[in-house]
Amino acid sequence: MSALGVPVPLAAGDGVNWVAMSVLVALFLVVTVLGFLATRFRRAADMDSLDEWGLGGRRFGTWVTWFLLGGDLYTAYTFVAVPAAMFATGAVAGFFAVPYTIVLYPIIFLFMARLWSVSHRHGYVTPADFVRGRYDDRGLSLAVAVTGFVATMPYIALQLVGIQAVLEVAGLGGNDNVVVRDLPLLVAFAVLAAYTYSSGLRAPAVIAFVKDFLIYLVVIVAVIYLPSQVGGWDAVFGAASDKMATTSEATGKPTGVFLPGAGQYWAYATLALGSAMALFMYPHSVTASLSSDSRNTVRRNAAILPAYSFVLGLLALLGWVAIAAGTNPVGADGKPNAQLVIPQLFEDQFPAWFAGVAFAAVAIGALVPAAIMSIAAANTFTRNVYKEWIRKDATPAEEAKVSKLMSLVVKLFALVFVLTLDKQNAINFQLLGGVWILQTFPAIVFSLFTRWFHRWGLLAGWAVGMVYGTVAAYRVINPATGSHFGGSVADIPGIGEMGYIAMTAFVLNVVVAALVTLALNAAKVPNGRDHTAPADYFADKDDPRVQADLASEDDLTRTEPQT
Repeated sequence: MSALGVPVPLAAGDGVNWVAMSVLVALFLVVTVLGFLATRFRRAADMDSLDEWGLGGRRFGTWVTWFLLGGDLYTAYTFVAVPAAMFATGAVAGFFAVPYTIVLYPIIFLFMARLWSVSHRHGYVTPADFVRGRYDDRGLSLAVAVTGFVATMPYIALQLVGIQAVLEVAGLGGNDNVVVRDLPLLVAFAVLAAYTYSSGLRAPAVIAFVKDFLIYLVVIVAVIYLPSQVGGWDAVFGAASDKMATTSEATGKPTGVFLPGAGQYWAYATLALGSAMALFMYPHSVTASLSSDSRNTVRRNAAILPAYSFVLGLLALLGWVAIAAGTNPVGADGKPNAQLVIPQLFEDQFPAWFAGVAFAAVAIGALVPAAIMSIAAANTFTRNVYKEWIRKDATPAEEAKVSKLMSLVVKLFALVFVLTLDKQNAINFQLLGGVWILQTFPAIVFSLFTRWFHRWGLLAGWAVGMVYGTVAAYRVINPATGSHFGGSVADIPGIGEMGYIAMTAFVLNVVVAALVTLALNAAKVPNGRDHTAPADYFADKDDPRVQADLASEDDLTRTEPQT
């Protein structure tokens, strides 16, 4: 112990921090109880429908939605990866996350209210449901659904990676006994699976309150206390600048970027814009939004969610605070691991009990989005694969049962992924997830405002964007490890600047979709039947046209929209 009563820095796995672990376990038990009790929150007469189990009855007000969306979008991996990127390579790799969340909310203000309205009007549960209704095209709907489902898988796995980072720093990662080392993660998985199965979306909605309180508490205390211990913010920025200017042994180039120069402008801007456009294409983001009780609730949340951007900015700067503090994030294998920097910083600089609170904030911050993601992925499979292609006459109760079971399968896949594969694979697949999910933007967002694009043009553009993005991402080599999918930026064809691969693929997607649309429209090829009406995009909760039991309405069987 130091003179201040602060633990002497240890490498991850050098011994279990029992005080921190005790606090972590106690808080985990609290949220476990809340997860099982969540069925009483906005109690439903019957949970056997996707509306109730998967969308919380579409009855969450402004504050519940705010906490749910915050818990959904700001994941455990956000709290681990953003400051880790700042610590390892600087502003371009890490701080772009702050402007992207600022750009994000005006974008969702414009389109998400329309998606909520048309979904409320027709009982849509997933983005692919909307695409199916807009074009009456099973192929395009399946493309959107499969993309969302596959892109979500590594995202869930990364939540477990965040929990693993906490457990490793707390001292469990270095145990040679596989059962002892992995048992806490297995228990967390089992508990998450159990209360998600029983309570559905209500569980993460309730737990999000605890998660957000802990995150705000930990970040604000850290930002106020830690800089004073390392010489102030001048010392923090000075240490970060010096580190980024040093030469990396692996590349022979500067370690990172303290402030983006002229050569990084395109990369920084496209990363921010592309990430903002992609985030609300994920099924879990849409699921959290559709659980709102009105379109104005969605808009109010777009206005107040930037409060999270403020906390994200502070959290990102903790990566540079760790540089000034001399934090040495070494894994149980003895190798440097930047992903451990924030848990290690808290264990080094705070008393054990507060480190435990910080560990709990990250771990609980993983449970909330993991629950929502698994629910959203399960809903997508049930509605757009099972019911559309396997059992068209599935009842609402059968849909709910299949979705519950699929949510368990999704979590199990994520758990196996984390326990059997190198963690870098999860990071690489998450890179692909961002590239892939952005390719659904034209089919979803453009279609909320116009049907000018032909359904086959949108499908062709999606295919081109997917292929180009996957190949371009594969060709990026990590200079330190030599592995493929080693980064998120590559040369932009025709410009000669480095940019976010997903944005380049998106531009190709739109160009191809437009060209194919022009050709098909000129040939007068039918563009499918639109099952929506203009007024549907402005429907609200008191719209008299909305049927009482939306879940039982098979909108696609109607020949004309109701008026």
